[in-house]
Amino acid sequence: MPALRAFLLANSKMHQNFKIFCKDYFSNTSTTRIALLHLIISTLLATFVAILVFILWFPENLHKIAGGQRIFLLIIGVDLICGPLLTLLLIKKSKSRLAISVDLFFIATIQLAAMAYGLNSLAIARPLALVFEVDRFRLISYADVPESDLDKLPSWAKPWGFDSLRTVGLRVSASASERLKSLEMALQGVDAGQLPSRWQDYNTSKEDVLKKAKPISTLRAAHPENKIIIDKSVAKALANMQYGESKDGSSLLWLPMVSRNTLDWVVLLDPNTLRIRAYVPIDGFL
Repeated sequence: MPALRAFLLANSKMHQNFKIFCKDYFSNTSTTRIALLHLIISTLLATFVAILVFILWFPENLHKIAGGQRIFLLIIGVDLICGPLLTLLLIKKSKSRLAISVDLFFIATIQLAAMAYGLNSLAIARPLALVFEVDRFRLISYADVPESDLDKLPSWAKPWGFDSLRTVGLRVSASASERLKSLEMALQGVDAGQLPSRWQDYNTSKEDVLKKAKPISTLRAAHPENKIIIDKSVAKALANMQYGESKDGSSLLWLPMVSRNTLDWVVLLDPNTLRIRAYVPIDGFL
């Protein structure tokens, strides 16, 4: 019992001290210090989003290819404007504690709503699959898939998830009706690679990939002015080596890669496994 009485007494004192702290904080703390605290919290949120963008959802150069970098910068800009800046402008020492609390509540609500909207935009834009499509690779996000085919997405290709980007192939139309559907979709600007119902295991398409892939020497010959860019990408490819893959940078193969945001990228393929080992920011349509 003495121990319980001591615990309750200590808990009561902690509660009283917290109330005194809140009262003193809002009455004595300057607007600048409150805004600085808000900036620290906003920076922590921005760090979380940065990890999500640059490590989990848009690794390597995919944040540039799929537009994740642009959305990230927009989120950070809105986060700073809706957070610390509004705090600095609205919070005044002349206001009552109730008024300050209401202001902070609405600022936090606006900031979190903007953050949620931005995160949803990132989830929809994040790359889900790289589809080999005739003579190129197409980067597919959730936003690229027509509504009629969303239910055909595999379980790993969901916007709110942490599955890594996968490479898949594209099967030929299985029937006349499917060919007609593909034609109708093409007339609407939807490519076959955007239809999950046409995706197939990448291993099944590797023979076609090998037929279309070109030696890296042709890429160097077509873009001598981009030698440094190509060399850096080759170095990244060599650093990204798995068992059974080539150690010779000159043996790498390449194919163009397109996305809804750009046509000016190339993938570097391993000559043995045909796995994508790196990306090069140059035009691959020679």
